[in-house]
Amino acid sequence: MPKAKYHKIYNDLRNKIENEYEYGELLPTEKELTKTYQSSRNTVRRAITKLASEGYVQSVQGMGVRNIYEPTTRTNFKIGEIESFREASNRNGLRTETKVIEFNQVIVDEKMSKLTSFPEGATVFKITRVHYINGVPLIINHNYFLKDAVGDLTVEIASASIYDYLENVVKLTIINAKQTMYIDYMTEEDQKYIDMGDYNCMAVVSSNTYNSDGVMFEYTESRHHPTHFRFHVNALRKPQ
Repeated sequence: MPKAKYHKIYNDLRNKIENEYEYGELLPTEKELTKTYQSSRNTVRRAITKLASEGYVQSVQGMGVRNIYEPTTRTNFKIGEIESFREASNRNGLRTETKVIEFNQVIVDEKMSKLTSFPEGATVFKITRVHYINGVPLIINHNYFLKDAVGDLTVEIASASIYDYLENVVKLTIINAKQTMYIDYMTEEDQKYIDMGDYNCMAVVSSNTYNSDGVMFEYTESRHHPTHFRFHVNALRKPQ
């Protein structure tokens, strides 16, 4: 099925769910959607399935597809899905800026290998960036990218979108990531770049990300101010 058609339907329905449909309202029927978008039922179903997996809608037997999206006052980042900072910002309608505060090529030593799972002796880009949302610094990202897998990164690319460069220039296919979420005491660096107020901890998400060859090309530790973020995952219960 045409990828462009599927994404058009998905994006249009998501926009309507977020801005037009009321919570609990039923979406148009599958027949109506195929007529509206001039597409096959399989294409419509794929868009609905993706919306359901992201917690936007729920299929109700005998009734149809119901809107279960509820907006949140905090920025919503996703767990269980690989999404760049720029993509999350665009989805949330945020004004953002990224500043690179460290950009080096380093050789992985024993300590770094234990942290990142990259093999000792490998060359990686070690990048630290501060992400601003609506003018306020709220995230520090510590990124490690395997040089052999990602080509020639630059400060300019790191200031914009590394994933956009990897997927559209390097033609890297990003497949999956192992993610861990935890709370950590703030560091001196956290305190230096982010106004922590009375807080002494950060919400942290670490990720080991793999390409289509099964090569781990990225390790990232993303440190978030605890009061400004909500992490979202749509959990499904498997039949017992």
